[in-house]
Amino acid sequence: MSNEPAIVIVGAGEAGTAAAIGLREGGWRGLVVLIGNETVLPYERPPLSKAVLIEEADPGPKLLVSPERLAELRIDYLQGRNVASIERAAHMVTLSDGARLAYERLLLATGGRPRKLSIPAASGSRIATLRTYADALAIRRIIGGGCELVIIGGGFIGLEVAASAVSRGASVTVVEAGPRLLMRAVPAPMAELIKAKHARSGVRIETGAMVERIDVNEGRSKVVLAGGRTHLADLVVVGVGVVPNVELGQAAGLAVDNGIMLDETLATSDPHVFAAGDCCSFPHRLYGKRIRLEAWRNAQQQGAAAAANILGANRPYETVPWFWSDQYDETLQIAGLCREEDVPVARNLGGKGQLFFYLASDGRLVAACGFGSLGAIAKEIRFAEMMIGRRLAPKAEALADPAVNMKSLLV
Repeated sequence: MSNEPAIVIVGAGEAGTAAAIGLREGGWRGLVVLIGNETVLPYERPPLSKAVLIEEADPGPKLLVSPERLAELRIDYLQGRNVASIERAAHMVTLSDGARLAYERLLLATGGRPRKLSIPAASGSRIATLRTYADALAIRRIIGGGCELVIIGGGFIGLEVAASAVSRGASVTVVEAGPRLLMRAVPAPMAELIKAKHARSGVRIETGAMVERIDVNEGRSKVVLAGGRTHLADLVVVGVGVVPNVELGQAAGLAVDNGIMLDETLATSDPHVFAAGDCCSFPHRLYGKRIRLEAWRNAQQQGAAAAANILGANRPYETVPWFWSDQYDETLQIAGLCREEDVPVARNLGGKGQLFFYLASDGRLVAACGFGSLGAIAKEIRFAEMMIGRRLAPKAEALADPAVNMKSLLV
């Protein structure tokens, strides 16, 4: 084992890879060890529900970093490896094969895993979740023309898979237990716009539909709903949320609260251990509460921020949350966090799309969401994101008027 000081990163997704690169760009000269439990190079997850399912030829995983770049940055990438335990007092991690690595600082970027159904499922029923490239390939092999697909869950993943599958010729039904789609993500008017887009594209959507069990009928899966209605499927895709992978940190005695619990600098209850991405929760000054985000850009930005703070920057992480989701030829973008107590302001862009802004009781803009063409929506949401970050309080009438240039409201 080398005596050179090391920073060890557990998890080679967006957050972990961004952190490894950030450490080198920030001037760290010691060892950087990046540990990933998949047997491929680090890759982006957003294309898994889009390009990997849709494109005629498998495009392969979209890599976050090339092997040449890893070598150039002197990042030791241990792929297909799992960390079994952390010994905080000894500053040591033990891998599942028994190897031990000493660390000066440790970053946990362990991500999350798909939430499982808590209902009976018969042996032989064909059920899938989508988190890894291997998952995407397994779904891709089935969802061609003539396939009957049932998706349980009307969140981002479920709807993106629905859009991809129906474009491949599959017959798609989405069943959502809640009263509407995207309950935790977008306000009701926006959810209705997205639902209408799916309906026009041929996706059948059932809300308020509780799944009781999944049976097998002549080799196919039979989804049984409360009340007795059933749907036969060649494949059932489950998209009912993500569970943060906290077990490793929890077993090491780190504090946990809806994820590994961090302070504003992304440090855990142990100052030598940091975390980033889907696995952690952190206090956010803009919203005055602890939050956990499951988003590509947050993982990337938190990984870079954690690297800077490991190196001594000591800066609070208060980046405005930002999410996106492609639905057919349109995009959904969200900046900030939409809350029930905030006042909505609608901005209609005609055929280009629809936006909603949310004002807090003190007039500050705290969230914005839009659905429509990328060219129109992205620009408006970007200006809204800047206003949210600057804690500005634009007039509701100006936000509602599409003739008012959003950039002018930044002054």
